[in-house]
Amino acid sequence: MFTGIITDIGEIRALEQRGDLKARIGTGYDTSGIALGASIASDGVCLTVIALGDDWYDVEISAETVSKTNIGQSGWQVGKRVNLERALKVGDELGGHIVSGHVDGVAEIVDMQDEGDSTRVTLRAPKDLAKFIAPKGSVALNGTSLTVNEVAGCDFGINFIPHTKEVTTWGDAKVGDLINLEIDTLARYVARLTEMSEAG
Repeated sequence: MFTGIITDIGEIRALEQRGDLKARIGTGYDTSGIALGASIASDGVCLTVIALGDDWYDVEISAETVSKTNIGQSGWQVGKRVNLERALKVGDELGGHIVSGHVDGVAEIVDMQDEGDSTRVTLRAPKDLAKFIAPKGSVALNGTSLTVNEVAGCDFGINFIPHTKEVTTWGDAKVGDLINLEIDTLARYVARLTEMSEAG
């Protein structure tokens, strides 16, 4: 489990397709404290560490994960920066919201407007996921825990303050980017309970 609070920005250093996709990710983490088999969320995708170096770790990414995330849809490339978060430990501060690292789908940035020092970003969610997104609710976008400002159909708005743009890859965002979207687990359960009560 994760919190959606980004603690490092990594860089894709190498990609190799051999059955599954293997990626080497450069990191500022102290890799001596990372165990083989550890989970690290990379742009919101929970990936397992299979090898370690002084300032990098390797992961293998299944074809299913590639097809369901922006790894395949917009394509990870060498040099791409990615948001990183290590798995939550018992006793850690929960500063964002509970994030599983299992991406539900891919949203597209359709508009960006600067408002003072902040940036208002409008994203378009897949139709089957839009019903789970509510004003003032939480979403994880490229692994970042964020609060939804407004919703209009499949479109929803997020406001990025300067700090968020500095400590994540959101400072690199542009219209047309495809973004990993994980809806709030609580919203999914509420929607399911509503469906069941209406059906009953």
